[in-house]
Amino acid sequence: MRCAVYPGSFDPVTFGHLDIIQRASKLADRIVVGIAAHSGKTPLFTVAERIDLLNEVLKETPLPGKCEVVVEGFDTLLIHFMNKHKAQMVIRGVRQYSDFEYEAQMSALNAKLSNRDIETVFLAANPEYQSIASRFIKQVAQLGGDVSPFVPPQIVAALNKKA
Repeated sequence: MRCAVYPGSFDPVTFGHLDIIQRASKLADRIVVGIAAHSGKTPLFTVAERIDLLNEVLKETPLPGKCEVVVEGFDTLLIHFMNKHKAQMVIRGVRQYSDFEYEAQMSALNAKLSNRDIETVFLAANPEYQSIASRFIKQVAQLGGDVSPFVPPQIVAALNKKA
């Protein structure tokens, strides 16, 4: 069984994140979406809220691959989370070159920390999602802007409750 981990803060989940999950579902038999508790960011939603929101959205997200997707929070090193799930690959979405540069450094670090073969699979963001970043979505929502072109309706509702 090919298992992949797709880590991130997902605060909140966007159409770009969902696109990566859909595309990654063709590459693995199981994807564990790891919601990072300690991502170095100040979250708007708790880990539990992010897990619930992502699970709710995934119920309505078609997956082209025959892939099981599970969502779980983690507060360890990514490599430890991957070991827990016996994952062979980490999925990373990249929007721009600056994302790739950062992710390549993280990939090299994970390779050094790992005692086994772990592949990092970089999926380039589809052009329609390249400008979407969770931090911008939160700002737009907090200032009363319409974020519905960027996130599912469940996320719009959750953001409106937090505003």
